[in-house]
Amino acid sequence: MRGPSLLQGLCVLLSLSGVMIQKANCACPQCPQNAICVNNTDCTCNPGYTSQSGDKFFTYPLEICQDTDECKPPISIYCGLNAECQNVPGSFYCRCDPGYKLLSGNTQFKNSNENTCQKITSSNTTKGNKDLQRVVENFESLLANETLWGSGEQRKVASKATSILQTMESNVLETALNAPDQEIQKLQNNTVAVETRVVTDNCSKERNIFNLKVQMNSLDIHCNDVIQENLQGPSAVIFIAYSSLGNIINATFFSQINEEERVYLNSQVVSAAIGPKRNTSLSRPVILSFQHVKMKPLSKKVFCVFWESTGEDGHWSRAGCFLVQVNTSHTTCRCTHLSSFAVLMAFTNQEEDPALAVITYVGLSLSLLCLLLAALTFLLCKAIQNTSTSLHLQLSLCLFLAHLLFLTAIDRTENKVLCAVIAGALHYLYLASFTWMLLEGLHLFLTARNLTVVNYSGVSKFMKWLMFPVGYGVPAVIVGISAASRPHLYGTPERCWLHLEQGFIWGFLGPVCVIICANLAFFLLVLWNLKKKFSSLNSQVSTIQNIRMLTLKAAALVLILGCTWCLGIVQVGPAGRVMGYLFTILNSLQGAFIFLVYCLLSQQVQKWFGNIMKPKSESEIYTISSRLGPDSKHNVGNIFSGQVKRKY
Repeated sequence: MRGPSLLQGLCVLLSLSGVMIQKANCACPQCPQNAICVNNTDCTCNPGYTSQSGDKFFTYPLEICQDTDECKPPISIYCGLNAECQNVPGSFYCRCDPGYKLLSGNTQFKNSNENTCQKITSSNTTKGNKDLQRVVENFESLLANETLWGSGEQRKVASKATSILQTMESNVLETALNAPDQEIQKLQNNTVAVETRVVTDNCSKERNIFNLKVQMNSLDIHCNDVIQENLQGPSAVIFIAYSSLGNIINATFFSQINEEERVYLNSQVVSAAIGPKRNTSLSRPVILSFQHVKMKPLSKKVFCVFWESTGEDGHWSRAGCFLVQVNTSHTTCRCTHLSSFAVLMAFTNQEEDPALAVITYVGLSLSLLCLLLAALTFLLCKAIQNTSTSLHLQLSLCLFLAHLLFLTAIDRTENKVLCAVIAGALHYLYLASFTWMLLEGLHLFLTARNLTVVNYSGVSKFMKWLMFPVGYGVPAVIVGISAASRPHLYGTPERCWLHLEQGFIWGFLGPVCVIICANLAFFLLVLWNLKKKFSSLNSQVSTIQNIRMLTLKAAALVLILGCTWCLGIVQVGPAGRVMGYLFTILNSLQGAFIFLVYCLLSQQVQKWFGNIMKPKSESEIYTISSRLGPDSKHNVGNIFSGQVKRKY
């Protein structure tokens, strides 16, 4: 009984390793999905499929047979005029373009020889166009009625606008659903542009995403959201653009801004709806692209808004709408519901100051130089290498990389993916810098508690065990959680930084505020410990110097490396410009402060610098003199004088 089982096991092993046995009496290997067995030895993919490895015949049971898209290169099936190719698993078919129909009445065909697509000119089509024209004319008459809008009271205007928008959407949807044989209807005049799309086959022959365009505005919506899950009968999606409605429901109906900002509407008002069931919530967000009314806008703030009706009132709101991209001609938004939409832009009284940009670039360049010198000092100066120096080194490296990336890549917004990666890297590096600042504060506090033994062994062991997992691990966890929860909020249209939407910026500001408060507490505890130590001393000079140095380092850590970031949060009101200048100057010079406090003010580093800067000739003379003995100075002088004479 063991013979057959061993033979079967051998067949399986050989087939898994790709060995082809031509003369064995083994059964055909188990073929994967969409494949058949050939000659009891090999597998081959079904027509319309190709193997992932590219082999026509194979024995590997884990091979995958992939669908061949005949509608794309290199095959690119040609269906003829007014028709397009549609791929399906294992095959394809041709269908007439929207507005065309086969003379045979069929819905699909296989090759261009069967193409009899003719433009639809039925009475239903004519009726549908007339109905849509009548709806548009009724809207125009309401829009032109001056008595309707003449009251001037904002609440009444909002109520009338809400009623007209809802009526317009309902009438256009009804018109589209009453002519289901017209898959697409379009109408455009001076005030309104409409496009409708009807779905009658549960998205079986349509693309997954519908793209509707009206007056250089566009809407992308998933087909499954249009058919609304098992709804019987045809479904429709409509997209409407209003050329002049923005003059009535303008930016004054938007209140979610600061008082000092001036807002204007820089797009047409558009409406999107689906029917017959008027769902406004969607399984996937829709993508809206708006053409700007004013090209090349100078605004630094862009708002994607929708018209929110609250009872008898209405106003522009940002809930559920998010900015995706802005360029000189268009703004792209992503919204999680359907309504009427627009784009608002804001000018701020505090315009961008070129002097701040100059200060930033000059200050950060100086900081990069100082941070590089500080890192080299911490690495090369043997006399100061301890736990404290390791903390300084890691802080310097993180700040150096963060400032360098900020200078070179903060404005690289052309590529969204690259911009998101840059924003994530900046998020991590600046959080790591703050984490190392926290470890600096903790180490200063522990050192102040044990002032009589500065290199206290317990402190050193504790910090060596703690610093690297905390210094680099905690920022990685925070950035990882942020990136996993909302990756699309890394990178803004203006900067490669964290988006302000949904409070995402608090993924950076939250830890920063906690670290600043903790370092402030450490600072106060250090001062309290130093005061106790100072009062118990008998004027020992070395200890007094240690107290002064620790106090200076604690103040520099809290005030220069921590609390200066608070200035960035309080840049509001009349003092906003002053706070902006202080924030930019102090934070761009952090590297210079680190080099000054931790290197130049250290006596050991000063002595090390002095040895490096000492003239080379003197050191050589000293070395030669020590080797030749006490009577060597005269001989050395003769040697140098002889060299001088030969040279000249």
